[in-house]
Amino acid sequence: MLSEILELAISTAREVGALQRERFEGPREIETKSSAIDLVTDVDRASDQLVLERISSQRPDDEILLEETGRHAGHSGVRWIVDPLDGTTNYAHGFPHYAVSIGIEKDGMRELGVIYDPMKDELFSVQRGAGAFRNGKPIAVSPETKLERALLATGFAYDVHQAPDNNLEHFGRFIKRAQAVRRAGSAALDLAYVACGRFDGFWELELHPWDVAAGLLLVEEAGGRTSDLNGGPVPAAGNRLLATNGHLHEPMLEVLKT
Repeated sequence: MLSEILELAISTAREVGALQRERFEGPREIETKSSAIDLVTDVDRASDQLVLERISSQRPDDEILLEETGRHAGHSGVRWIVDPLDGTTNYAHGFPHYAVSIGIEKDGMRELGVIYDPMKDELFSVQRGAGAFRNGKPIAVSPETKLERALLATGFAYDVHQAPDNNLEHFGRFIKRAQAVRRAGSAALDLAYVACGRFDGFWELELHPWDVAAGLLLVEEAGGRTSDLNGGPVPAAGNRLLATNGHLHEPMLEVLKT
């Protein structure tokens, strides 16, 4: 059953990604949600609707959690957690770095994940116990052991202009300790890049389940480590997250705790 669900997730991600790629150069309808920097576009909504149609038509008893339209109830024990367009601000500005992220739980356990970058045509996929892959080839986290040689990634919440706990202090500490820090605007791709060794570590304070449902399992199956910012389990909401190649987890926790 899980292999069939994974195939549906892959085909859905590719179809949604094709829609986004086709409309990337066209005009956009852009609105704001929780703040002036929390954007939503007509393509977000079209992607959300397409995901819902494809999954519910094939698996009508599954629960689906979507960023734009919320929870769609189901009773099968399978839950799809989907960000149809992770990186909306990038997309709205014509910056070609965004992804479709689909995580799938069975009875509350993360089991499957797909992250698709339509612009690079890179599809990351994972099944618990079976490894992590990019375009069908196995991937693994980096072997880097020194924080001063590490390339890290992070992001900032939509309330960064007002919130006192806004990640700027952490960012400043890591800028001084690591080789470099990137802020590319898609948590799903940040996690995928940790999984395939492009980034050595990633942290962020205010994320949502749809941002991380696929990426967390991808990092773990690629040999990495995930936790909250104190080294404990990742919260159910997916916020206050640290994901690394494993070697740098304790050094990064030390920086985050100071």
